[in-house]
Amino acid sequence: MSCSTCQGITANDPRFAQLDAMMEGIKGESGALISVLHKAQQLFGYLPEEVQEHVAESMQIPTSEVYGVVTFYNLFSTEPMGQFPVNVCLGTACYVRGADRVLARLKSELGIELGEVTADGLFSLESCRCIGACSLAPVITIGDEVHGKVTEHDVPRLVAQARQMAAAAQNGAQVATVGAGSDVA
Repeated sequence: MSCSTCQGITANDPRFAQLDAMMEGIKGESGALISVLHKAQQLFGYLPEEVQEHVAESMQIPTSEVYGVVTFYNLFSTEPMGQFPVNVCLGTACYVRGADRVLARLKSELGIELGEVTADGLFSLESCRCIGACSLAPVITIGDEVHGKVTEHDVPRLVAQARQMAAAAQNGAQVATVGAGSDVA
C-alpha cells in the first residue's frame, strides 16, 4: 500500500468497516489486540492516532493500552511506511560485516534518510538493533523478505527487484480492473 493512500483517514473510511468485520470475528479471544493491530496496519499502512482510537473504542479498552502495544513492538509504526519497508540491521554482527556501507548505499539509491518514505510511496527506510539472523550478517529486510550477506553492491539489484514486484502488482491490478469492466465479446 502506498503512503498516498494512507493519508486523509476519516471516520467513514471503508477500511474501518473491514477492520470492524475482522474484530467482530475474534471478539473475546486472548491476544486479539495484536491481531487487530496487524490487520489495521495492513489496511492503513501504519497506525495513526485515529486508527488507534477506533481500535480502543471498538475493543472497549483504554487508548493508552493500544498505544502501549503499538509503541512497544517494533513491527508497528505510527508513521506512514512505504509499500516495501526496508529495515537494516545495525546489530554488532551486521555492523562489523558492513551494514553501515549497506545503509549508506540504500540512502543513496532511494534518496531518503532513516525514517523517511520515498516520494512514490514504495520504500521507507528504518534500522534496528537485531533481526536475529546473525549468521547471515549483514542482513536487511525488504517488505517481508529477509536478505542475508548483503553488500552495498547488492543494493541496486534488490531495490530494482522490489520496484519490478510493485510494477507487476500494479499492472496486474490494472489488467484486472480493465478486464472487469470490459463489454468486449
